[in-house]
Amino acid sequence: MERHDLLRALHQRLEPRNYLEIGTDKGASLALSRVPSVAIDPEFSILHPIDTDVQLVRSTSDDYFRENNPTERLGGPLDLAFIDGMHWAEYALRDYIYVESYSAPTSVIVFDDMLPRTVPEAARDRHTVAWAGDVFKVTFVLRQFRPDLVVLEVDTQPTGTVVVLKPDATSSVLADNYRALEAAIVEAADPQEVPDRVLRRTEAVDPQRLLDCPWWDTLVAERQGRVPAGSLAAALAEQDWDQLRPGGAPAPAAEARPFAFEK
Repeated sequence: MERHDLLRALHQRLEPRNYLEIGTDKGASLALSRVPSVAIDPEFSILHPIDTDVQLVRSTSDDYFRENNPTERLGGPLDLAFIDGMHWAEYALRDYIYVESYSAPTSVIVFDDMLPRTVPEAARDRHTVAWAGDVFKVTFVLRQFRPDLVVLEVDTQPTGTVVVLKPDATSSVLADNYRALEAAIVEAADPQEVPDRVLRRTEAVDPQRLLDCPWWDTLVAERQGRVPAGSLAAALAEQDWDQLRPGGAPAPAAEARPFAFEK
């Protein structure tokens, strides 16, 4: 499944009330939205037909969030967000911190370019056609510093995605540790150390199996107030994540982190 196919399916499955994306480029991902949207990119050049009410912001995400609250434009917490901006991990992590601060427990946040296929694709200094950069490091940060989140690597083409569930707008853990994390991320010189499990996608779930999970209905129902708060968290706690991997394979043993940081 291609990344935009996953995003299209999430729009259909989630029936979001609003949508925000960081990194619009030519508008391929934005064109999937049919709800009020905010799209942020300092150099967008829209080539795809857009069929929704959208605020196109020619700005870096840092500048945008410094002066804007997207919930004022979108009428409430972000239901669906797509992070596909600068392909350096410290930028993607910062974007996540921004987005999460405007989220609800039923929000869904998607990262692009999280599973580079080769070490050259993971370089911070781009020299390949398809370029993921070192954004894959954000997965390690989220899993170590935010065990309350559900962080799912998804085997999409070409360079993988990550879906984050159960965000917490009140958490300051990542912001409090950001400077130390940034320092650890940027000190790693090319070629980047990319764990084998990332290159081989051995922890990644199958996108169709993920979309077929019944708790998406619970997510929508909780957002709409048809089931009690916490119903989604309870459903996710019951999910056997191994069954979403090809062949139902168990997650491999943890590898050393690709860069050093302390909590």
